[in-house]
Amino acid sequence: MSHDSASHRPGPLGLARGVSPWLLPTVAAATVTSLLSRRDRRWALAAVPLTALTGGMLWFFRDPDRTPGTGRILSPADGVVQSIDPWPDGRTRVAIFMSPLDVHVNRAPLAGTVTSVKHVSGGYLPAFNKDSDTNERVVWHLDTALGDIEFVQIAGAVARRIVPYVAEGAKVARAERIGLIRLGSRVDVYLPEGIAPAVSVGQRTVAGVTGLDHG
Repeated sequence: MSHDSASHRPGPLGLARGVSPWLLPTVAAATVTSLLSRRDRRWALAAVPLTALTGGMLWFFRDPDRTPGTGRILSPADGVVQSIDPWPDGRTRVAIFMSPLDVHVNRAPLAGTVTSVKHVSGGYLPAFNKDSDTNERVVWHLDTALGDIEFVQIAGAVARRIVPYVAEGAKVARAERIGLIRLGSRVDVYLPEGIAPAVSVGQRTVAGVTGLDHG
C-alpha cells in the first residue's frame, strides 16, 4: 500500500485539497478591497469583513498531519459522538457530529480496498437533526481485515459539498485522507457485529487518532 500518494498529503499551505473554488475568490476579493482602501478608506467597509472571512476559511479548511492511533477502527472525523445505535443487522452505528470549527478532512477508519463510493442525493437538514439521515451523502464501503466496513459522509445545513479524494478500487491505509465535507456535518461509522464501541455519547474524537473499538 503506497504511503506517498497525494491523498496522504494536505494541499498547499497545509489546507485541505478541494477548497480552492471557495477560498480563492474570497482571498482575491479581500486583497483587492484592501488595496483599494489605501486610496479610499470607504473600501475598508468591505475589506475588513472580507479579510475576517478569509481568516476564518483558512482556519476552517486546515488539514493537519496526524499520527494514526492504536485502535483497530479509528474515527474518520474530528467532532463529537452524537449517538451510538444498535442496527438491525447486528452492527453498531457511531454518529460523529462535525461543527464548523472542526477539521473537515475525513480519514479511513482502517486499511483496506475501497469497494464502493456512492453519492446519494438528499436534503440539507442540520446534521444534529434526527432526520438528517436523508441528507445529501456519500456512502463508502471498505474491504478490510475485519470484513466490510461502511461509513457515510453526510452533508448538513451549511455543508453542501462532499469531495471524495479516492475512487472505487483504491487501496487506502489507516487514517489516510479520503475526502472532505465543506463546513462541517456528520460522519457515521458502522462497527461490525460483535465489536463493541469504546467511545461514548458526547466524547470528542480526532480523525485517524481516536479508536472507536476496544481492539
